Parts: sequence; C-alpha cells; structure tokens
Amino acid sequence: MFGALFRRTGPADYRLPAGTRAYAIGDVHGRRDLLEDLLTRIDAERATDPRPCDHLILLGDLIDRGPESRGVLDLLLARQAIDPRLTILGGNHEAMLVALLDGDLRDLETWLHFGGEECAMSYGLDPIALLADPAAAPALLRAAIPEAHQALLRALPDSLRLGDVLFVHAGIRPGVPLGAQSPQDLRWIRTPFLRSTAEHGVLVVHGHTVVGEPEVHPNRIAIDTGASATGRLTALCLDGTQRRFLATAI
Repeated sequence: MFGALFRRTGPADYRLPAGTRAYAIGDVHGRRDLLEDLLTRIDAERATDPRPCDHLILLGDLIDRGPESRGVLDLLLARQAIDPRLTILGGNHEAMLVALLDGDLRDLETWLHFGGEECAMSYGLDPIALLADPAAAPALLRAAIPEAHQALLRALPDSLRLGDVLFVHAGIRPGVPLGAQSPQDLRWIRTPFLRSTAEHGVLVVHGHTVVGEPEVHPNRIAIDTGASATGRLTALCLDGTQRRFLATAI
C-alpha cells in the first residue's frame, strides 16, 4: 500500500533544469520489498506522464539493518542496465563496508552492531565468526560478496546536482563551498548541517537522519523515514514547481 504527502512549493529560486523531473528515494537499509514497491509506483508514473529528462536517485544507505542487503544490490544492478537516468549515491554504511573490504578493521564491531550483522547474513556469513577472527574478516567478506556488488559499492558517488538542487546522503558542511565539501561530511554529517539555517546556494535533499515524516526546511528536505524499522520508505518527487512525497506503508 502507498501513502502520499503533498507540500506546497518553497522558495521559487530552487529549480531543476527545464523539462526535468527527479525522484529521490531515502535510505533503503536492506528492505528490497519496500524498494520494489516504490519503484513500481514510480515506474507507473513515469510511463503515464513522461518527461524529457527523468532522474531516479537513491540517497545511499542501501545496505545493513534490513534482511536483504544482497537483494537490494541485485535489484539495483539489474536496474542500472535498463535505466540510464538512475544515480545511486553512497552513504556511510556503504563507506564502512568498503573500508572493511579494503582491510580496515577499525569499524568492524561498529558496522556489525549498526546493521552489518544482517548484511553479512544476507551473503551467507556468520557475524560471530567475523568477530571471532577479525583479521580474517576482510577476506571472508571479499569471498562472499560478488565482485559486481563490490564494484558497485566502490563506484558510488557522494552527490548529484541538478540545477539548484543537491542530492546527497547526509548533508553538507555549512559555510564550505560545494566544490570543497569532504566525502566524510557528505556521508556522515549531522548536527552542524541539521541545525543550520544558512542559505547554501542549493536546496539539499538528504537522508541519513531518521524523521517521522519528511521534513521540508527552507534550505533542505529530509526523507529518511527509517524503512528498516518502520516499514516506510519515502521518495520525493520534484517536478517543475511541485514537490510531492510517495511512501510505502505496511
């Protein structure tokens, strides 16, 4: 089932390029079922009411917490082959897993505690075994995770800008030029960004920090509605001057 929330437009300055529509999907966190449902709804809208340029953006944190991290990446790899306007951004959870694949063990316990257990199990790995022999964990992960999945995780960009809108996982560092933002901030920042009322020069669309309902602020829109725990995965549709939210509901 789907719910939809509608919001009036904010500042008229923030616009996508002419003829462009964009759907941004919040943090999936291993919920392939919710992602499939939301994509079905979006595909139906795109087919019924096409645009010259129609973007679909995933805001990162595709994996962990939910039961189907592997299934989510399988779905998105298949989607890449048929949807040239698909952009998949990287989140902090993807960054942690890539670091582990590269042999950096500092975040092994943190990753497992914050949803990596479910991710590991989706690839047939025992999380207890990973902790029992941390030195072997990178090799075990590399052996279990298909090369195509590893390549996808490594290739995820940190942001996408369309006109006056910046799509990113976590946010930006206020006061820092957009071209000088650090990947760490783009994937991890919280308080300095969330508390800022500054004009960033773009409207920032982001996930990372869970909200009960999508939040529309003068300088940002937050759409991580905690899919893994709530069963609600949210998408924002930007279409001309219209802003519209689509959400799965269970």
